[in-house]
Amino acid sequence: MATTFLYILSLTLLSLTSVSNACPPSERAALLAFKAALHEPYLGIFNSWKGADCCQNWYGISCDPETYRVADINLRGESEDPIFEKAHRTGYMTGSISPAICRLTRLSSLTIADWKGISGPIAPCISSLPFLRILDVIGNKLTGEIPADIGRLSRLTVLNVADNQITGTIPRSLSNLSSLMHLDLRNNSISGTIPGNFGKLRMLSRALLSRNKLIGPIPYSISYIYRLSDLDLSLNQLSGQIPASLGKMAVLATLNLDGNLISGPIPPTLISSGISILNLSRNAIEGYIPDAFGPRSYFMVMDLSHNNLRGRIPKSISAATFIGHLDVSHNHLCGPIPAGSPFDHLEASSFVYNDCLCGKPLTKRC
Repeated sequence: MATTFLYILSLTLLSLTSVSNACPPSERAALLAFKAALHEPYLGIFNSWKGADCCQNWYGISCDPETYRVADINLRGESEDPIFEKAHRTGYMTGSISPAICRLTRLSSLTIADWKGISGPIAPCISSLPFLRILDVIGNKLTGEIPADIGRLSRLTVLNVADNQITGTIPRSLSNLSSLMHLDLRNNSISGTIPGNFGKLRMLSRALLSRNKLIGPIPYSISYIYRLSDLDLSLNQLSGQIPASLGKMAVLATLNLDGNLISGPIPPTLISSGISILNLSRNAIEGYIPDAFGPRSYFMVMDLSHNNLRGRIPKSISAATFIGHLDVSHNHLCGPIPAGSPFDHLEASSFVYNDCLCGKPLTKRC
């Protein structure tokens, strides 16, 4: 009798343990509601979403090993996973991102990327997920605005909404994301100005805001972001002058400002900085190319084409340690092209459509 009792007790304890080691029913229900709002017709990635325990072998779902709460959703439409290799295609999914996702209150990362057909807004309740570190929804057809309260996500390190149809303005609260390291808003229809307090994002290393409808000046405060290495503001409608302080940033290596309405002169600080990719083309920049080249000048790319630059190509350019690609075409430059490096490996297309440049590699002699 005692043996039977102990056997039943052990089975009961085992059952309770297995239940406690599974995801909560409420989180399983939230995931199924999330799934119900999506349609994925080709790969069958949701076929594994069955059974009572969403922490066990549900494709793209990871749980905290101690709490058994859903921690990560990682669904990418472009992947090297065997599902994609077997289908010989990238993913395609329609539908929307259900607000039910916000019931996963321990969620740390949410990646729903490159599905091409997912539409609808980013649910405002996303801002209520206190542990969220990664929000990556690149490559869909999402519409609406970035949630106004996005700045509440104090742990957020990655915000990637690139290649969607996002509208509205950059929320002012975004500057409260003190842990943000990677910001990608490229290829949307975001309008308005870059917030003046953008420089509060002190941990930011990449800020990619190209191909939007941003207007107004480049905030001086950007130069306060001492970790920033990659700044891309190209193909917007930004105006005003380039802050000279950008050239004094400690680790800025890439500065793309091409395709805007920027005017004024080129700050000499950009020429003597540690920037290696500098693209200022297709603006309304005027004045002279600064005679500020020196040993610290190491440019993989320097594109100054399609502006209103005048005067000569400065002789100090020969003092640069390296210039891989230089383009000063479509300006109003005049005088002889300096001989020697870096000009001995450049083509004529780098110098055409100026007022009176002469010398090699152009056919016009001085």
